[in-house]
Amino acid sequence: MELDFNKSDGLLPVIIQDEQTLEVLMLGYMNREAFQKTKEEGKVTFFSRSKKRLWTKGEESGNFLYVKSIHSDCDNDTILIKADPLGPTCHTGSRSCFSTNFNQNFIFKLEQIVTDRYENPLEGSYVNSLHKKGINRIAQKVGEEGVETVVAALNQTEEDLINEASDLVFHLIVLLKEKNLDLKTIAENLEKRHK
Repeated sequence: MELDFNKSDGLLPVIIQDEQTLEVLMLGYMNREAFQKTKEEGKVTFFSRSKKRLWTKGEESGNFLYVKSIHSDCDNDTILIKADPLGPTCHTGSRSCFSTNFNQNFIFKLEQIVTDRYENPLEGSYVNSLHKKGINRIAQKVGEEGVETVVAALNQTEEDLINEASDLVFHLIVLLKEKNLDLKTIAENLEKRHK
């Protein structure tokens, strides 16, 4: 990656995007040193224009941004970092520095939550109880929720349909996790089939 740090007095704008939900979390600036430190440590480090020094996001709050991938734009003068945020990104305590009403890609966040339950089981967690019962029970739940979604679509209210479809998607995410698959794989397959 050949970034052009000669533009804008050696500072390049950096867009931080949630790697799972694709939500834009914040905008900051990096000089060469901040970029190098970010690559080496795997945590987003900016050059703070107000503090006049390198600043690792989360160094005080603990809400680090763990780097998943780094991309440059076509002119090599803007950086996009897809990150895994550990806690809120904004200093106000909000998920993002931009006031978006809701997380439009919550399904990907839900997938992260399910994965976390698998990796860090919680006592009383519904996901963990399904996981303990195994693939047959999880598949059965997907089937039940599929039938209930069809019944709601044909005979019930819009609210009932939304609730049943939500249950179906949730249980499908658990089934995919049980089979070591993810939504990204399904999305890639859908895109391939669309062509």
